[in-house]
Amino acid sequence: MARTPMIAGNWKMNTDPVEGVRLAEDIVNSVGDAEAEVVVCPPFTHLTSVQEVVYGSNVALGAQNMYFEDSGAFTGEVSPTMLKSIGCTYVIIGHSERREIFGETNEGVNKKVHAALTHSLKPIIAVGETLEEREQGKMEEKIKTQVTSALEDIKSLESLVFAYEPIWAIGTGKTATPEQANDVIRYIRANLGSLYDPDQAKETRILYGGSVTPDNIDSLMAKSDIDGALVGGASLKADSFARIVKFQ
Repeated sequence: MARTPMIAGNWKMNTDPVEGVRLAEDIVNSVGDAEAEVVVCPPFTHLTSVQEVVYGSNVALGAQNMYFEDSGAFTGEVSPTMLKSIGCTYVIIGHSERREIFGETNEGVNKKVHAALTHSLKPIIAVGETLEEREQGKMEEKIKTQVTSALEDIKSLESLVFAYEPIWAIGTGKTATPEQANDVIRYIRANLGSLYDPDQAKETRILYGGSVTPDNIDSLMAKSDIDGALVGGASLKADSFARIVKFQ
C-alpha cells in the first residue's frame, strides 16, 4: 500500500486573522490539483476563520498544539474538544519549540496523543535531536526515547503521523541532507515496526521538517522513506507553499 504524501504548513505565531484568511484563500486556490494531502496549521486565534475558507476544499485544518484535558481550570489552554468542534482534523504534538521553550515532556506528549485519538484528531507527532546530541552520537537514543514515550499504551499506529525535525535545522536555514533525513526516518520506521505490526509501520507516514523550501523539497521527496514535509517559514507564502505541495 503506497503512502499518500502529506505537506503540512505550520504557521507558528505568525499572521493576524485577516492575513491568515488571505493566505488560506491563496493556498486553496493554488493547490486544488495537488496529489499530496495538504494541511494548514494557523494560530488558535484564526482557526475558525481559516476553517471557513478551507471547508469543502482539499486542504485540511490542523492546530499547532493542544492540552490533554477536555475542559477545566487550565488558563490559556485549548482542549481537543474545542479543536474538533471547529473542524480541525490534525494537531501537531511535541514540536521541538514546545519541548525546548515551554518545557513539554515526553509524558505530556503521550497524554496529548491519547487525548487527540480519543477525540478523533490525527496527531502529527514531532521528534528530533539537537546538534550536540547528533555530534555526541546520541541521536538514535533520543529519537527512540521520544517515539517510544509518545506511543506508551497506544494500541495502533492508525491515524498517527510522525515528523522528524532535527532541532538544529528548524528556522536556521540549515537542512539535513536528504540522505541524513531519510536515514533517520528509516530508523523511526524500524522502531515503529519493532513496537507494532511491521506492516502498520510501513503504512505510517513520516514527514521531514526543518528549513524545507521549494529549492530542496524535490530532493527530499525523492528519498524512499520521506513521506512529506512539515513546513515552517515557507508555508507563510502561498506560492512557495504551493511549489512544495507540488513537488516533482
